[in-house]
Amino acid sequence: MNKTLTISATALAAIIALAACSTGSGSGSSASGMSPTSSGTMAASSAPAAADASHNGTDTLFAQGMIPHHAQAVEMSGMMLAKPGIDARITALATKIKAAQGPEIERMTGWLQAWNESAQMAGGHAMSGMMGEDELKTLDAAQGNEAAKLFLTQMIAHHEGAVEMANAEVRSGKNAEAVQLGRDIAAAQTAEIAEMKQLLAAL
Repeated sequence: MNKTLTISATALAAIIALAACSTGSGSGSSASGMSPTSSGTMAASSAPAAADASHNGTDTLFAQGMIPHHAQAVEMSGMMLAKPGIDARITALATKIKAAQGPEIERMTGWLQAWNESAQMAGGHAMSGMMGEDELKTLDAAQGNEAAKLFLTQMIAHHEGAVEMANAEVRSGKNAEAVQLGRDIAAAQTAEIAEMKQLLAAL
């Protein structure tokens, strides 16, 4: 199920612009706005996280890659929330993903700024689990139970890619805040994968 996609400069620029616009919205007041079951839970606000500039290349790649990865999950969740007649369990999951990962985009953008690192990943790096443009169009066009099944199938693959990226950060990262976020993403999204597989089997 896992897919890899090297994000284009244009797409990433749009994502970073969106993240930059949302920075300073005050999301740090709720510890990334996540419950213990939300994707990538974190118990610190964005301000102290960005203050620690000690990092290595793994930390940089983690943030540069996870920002567009999260942005796509937010986009997919938004598609589901805009559809009528979707199972309430699916809309609840989409709401949780969107609420968790949006603030994390802001936090990671802040880290890259504090580290004086580019928000854009260098060419040649790929991110696991990303959906292609055609797959997103198919999800956007789907309705009802078909849309719910497709969302779960795609998001399981998407989460598996995020877990892979998060585990790489835990293994080799240096920045304590980034490593902790990696641990939290891996744990939370692994739990959500199990939840989504159960939902998919029940549809």
